[in-house]
Amino acid sequence: MSLQTRQRTALVVAALFGAATACTAGIPSSPQSGEKASRTAPAAKPGPTKGFTLVATGDLLIHDSVIRQARADAGGNGYNFGPMLAGAKPVISQADLAICHMETVYGAAGGPFTGYPTFKSPPEVAEAAKELGYDSCSTASNHTLDAGAEGVTRTLDAMDRAGLRHAGSARSAEERAMPTLMKAGDATVAQLAYSYGTNGIPVPKGQPWLVNLIDPERIVKDARAARRAGADVVVVSLHWGTEWQEAPDQLQLSVAKKLTASTDGGRRDIDLILGTHAHIPQAYEKVNGTWVVYGMGDQVAGVMNDPRGQMGSAARFTFAPPATTDKPWTVKKAEFIPHAVDNDPIRVVNLPRAGGHTTALDAIRRAVLSRGAARDGLTMGR
Repeated sequence: MSLQTRQRTALVVAALFGAATACTAGIPSSPQSGEKASRTAPAAKPGPTKGFTLVATGDLLIHDSVIRQARADAGGNGYNFGPMLAGAKPVISQADLAICHMETVYGAAGGPFTGYPTFKSPPEVAEAAKELGYDSCSTASNHTLDAGAEGVTRTLDAMDRAGLRHAGSARSAEERAMPTLMKAGDATVAQLAYSYGTNGIPVPKGQPWLVNLIDPERIVKDARAARRAGADVVVVSLHWGTEWQEAPDQLQLSVAKKLTASTDGGRRDIDLILGTHAHIPQAYEKVNGTWVVYGMGDQVAGVMNDPRGQMGSAARFTFAPPATTDKPWTVKKAEFIPHAVDNDPIRVVNLPRAGGHTTALDAIRRAVLSRGAARDGLTMGR
């Protein structure tokens, strides 16, 4: 080919490329199969090397009987929740990151303290949770507004004093806008939390930050903001479901599908969903490749009409780091650890370690595995 011919060919190619570019302005594009990229993508950097284990548990439901037990365990001087929760310590303390659910808000120091239906719990429960090994707790529940804005402030202030992180309620718009970020292994983990409602108590006008309510679009927006803030793994705590119903309800199923299907730039927005509220054990399930725990049951609670109200499971997920920084963290091991509450005195019992309790163990196992989680690799831990 002559030099003149090559020059004419180059001009034609340049003109065609310019026209094509003009027609696709503003639309992200990627090379088709077999084509070369017009620009060399930056090489992905080697990923982190240290994974982590995350443990989460269900509702800390501070009934009147639980308050009385804490009073007795303190010898009548203050409130000591440590002895009743001690059975969970081997699992909680060994996790790289441990998350609880603070179902109730706190009363003023010295009381009065109340149980169901409008809770005001002793603030000492925050100290006990921290001493047990919890790093953070979700605080969005149907009882978040039981004591109004003052209850939210008291609760979060006490958790701050105890060194316990929190997500789901806030004292200001600025606090609401800042995701709860924590280190675990080589990962930065974000916890977000939301509730289906507040038992008909209206959120005060001008203070929407007091409690986060479930809205899938908002949750996705918050998850993406957490990613921009540096989160490698985004965990969403959801207070949802129908009380005393073992099967997940329509809200749970639809929200789980929406959240686990949401991606940004080819990467999922949410890495794990942890459910509370139903007060009984519910199923674990992989939805769109992401683990969803519909309900962990109660971590501690007083005696209720249904004995399942004192049964639950701890969820333990072991996350593996990606090979390169442009890839997501993945769950390499998923476990559930059954627990129940003994009475007289009230004590949390790790069922696989304690032995016995066959009725409770069978009921929890049946509920947890009811949607086929065993096929996706869920096993019982201890």
